[in-house]
Amino acid sequence: MTTLSLQELHRFEASGRRFGYLVPSAAVFALDDCATAVIDALECRPREAAELAHELGARFGPETVAETVADLQRVRAVGARTPSQKPPKILPLTVVPLQTLVVNVTNQCNLSCTYCYEYGEDKIVDTENGKQPKFMSEETARAAVDFALRESQSNKTAHITFFGGETLMNFPVLKSAIAYARRRAAEVGKEVDFSLTTNATLLRPDVIDFLADERVGVTISIDGPQDLQDKFRVFSNGKGSYELVAPKIKALLARHKTRPIGARVTLTRQTLDVTRIYRHLTEELGFWEVGFAPVTTSSTRDHAIADAGFDHLLSQFRALAGEFLEASLQNRHHGFSNVRETLQEIHQGHAKAYPCGAGIGLMGVATDGDVALCHRFAGSGDHKLGSVVDGVDRERQSAFLDAHHINEKTECQTCWARPICAGGCYHEAHTRYGSTNRPNLHYCEWIRGWTHTCLEIYGALATRNPVFLQQFDDADDLRPA
Repeated sequence: MTTLSLQELHRFEASGRRFGYLVPSAAVFALDDCATAVIDALECRPREAAELAHELGARFGPETVAETVADLQRVRAVGARTPSQKPPKILPLTVVPLQTLVVNVTNQCNLSCTYCYEYGEDKIVDTENGKQPKFMSEETARAAVDFALRESQSNKTAHITFFGGETLMNFPVLKSAIAYARRRAAEVGKEVDFSLTTNATLLRPDVIDFLADERVGVTISIDGPQDLQDKFRVFSNGKGSYELVAPKIKALLARHKTRPIGARVTLTRQTLDVTRIYRHLTEELGFWEVGFAPVTTSSTRDHAIADAGFDHLLSQFRALAGEFLEASLQNRHHGFSNVRETLQEIHQGHAKAYPCGAGIGLMGVATDGDVALCHRFAGSGDHKLGSVVDGVDRERQSAFLDAHHINEKTECQTCWARPICAGGCYHEAHTRYGSTNRPNLHYCEWIRGWTHTCLEIYGALATRNPVFLQQFDDADDLRPA
């Protein structure tokens, strides 16, 4: 007889129901009383199926126990393999179509944000090619468009995101690239979706009209009300940027109705009032959605978030996530994008071998046309994967995927949250630990706590408003952070 062990299963409760999150497959399923009893028994020690039927038969009936054990085996919640055994390492067998190309049209900015990885001591220095041009040329931008259309392969739509520096400092090339992309896409029978990130300082009326008319998705980098925005997002003379950007943002929101406008907030040790920031950005400025990201920086920097800060951040996220749940149960919109994005991953059963699409479905282009893992590594020769002219170096890409697979991160092997995290951001790891291969151990507890919260929300929605989750059936979101 086969001795059964409990496999990697994370349990949680929501709306009076018990659920299991099966780690290897990232599957979520409800647990009835018999399944819960079987799992409780196997948590104590491994058992044979006959022993389980004997122990639990009086409560549930031997046939019910046997059927439940078979069901749990079928979904691999229980099995003969011990959870400590390493799962097989599976790499992509064919080239993955490029979903999003982030085009850094400039590495210059008119702000001097204290925490910016582009200009601070955390800047990744190019060790191969020397200094990058400050602005992308029109010729390079066109080559980037051709690269995006070519590498998107069979995908009907190519997604291009313009980035910086401050993106709008190279607005003429951005405009030219969009016009060129429209023409080229029509010639090859594709569509192109455009988006950009901006600090909003250069949102003139003509720029706003262009973005609205061209249906360009816009994300505004802003950190909240004036006192928080002006702590770090300042001009070179130290003057805060809020008074300048607030009316420009309102003008954009009033004119640009073709796409939802989102805000992206960088959280630091000094700016962790998530609820207050969210209220201001949605209720006072009028953003459709707000996403929050802890600052990427060395642990020695004054604005780095310490352990206690992550605990506080988690409590703030949980409070806002509770609001999201209540709104979703009533089919009302709530703009906390962090929980929405995690729900999408849970719903689609993402058991990620890699933390994000960097180097696979998402790549970044530097101002000289070099292609890197993502926009944060654009211009770093050590993280180069090719160029927009020569294409992707497949050997280098394959070597990267092999070295960065979740199976190579020993510290992650026993973590139940690895299907969502997969070790965390490569840029964060490089900044904190000096290597993209390292998992981000400094926020493991934060990730586990946040994933558990999102599982609870998912379970509540699956129980009380399952129709809400249908929006994630075919959702596809691979945007830069």
